[in-house]
Amino acid sequence: MTENGSPLLCDRCGTRLTPGKGNFYVVRILAVADPTSPVISKEELAADVRAEIERLIEQMAKMSEQQLMDQVYRRLLLYLCVPCYQRWIDHPVRK
Repeated sequence: MTENGSPLLCDRCGTRLTPGKGNFYVVRILAVADPTSPVISKEELAADVRAEIERLIEQMAKMSEQQLMDQVYRRLLLYLCVPCYQRWIDHPVRK
């Protein structure tokens, strides 16, 4: 059971998971946008930087705080039954 009393289910197949029985894995995923400095060309440096900043601010004003954060940082917590975990860990980026 989860903290709110609902059953704990596998996030992949929906199988009921039982804490203390050893029948599931907790997978923590942390995704962070490219932390390196941007590559800026001479042409970009010569452009009107103020206009570009204003364009970006205007674009960001139309987005929610969550949408903006999701572009930079994302943390997920998955509960996977043993069979789903085995399939996922063997091929985590399979399409």
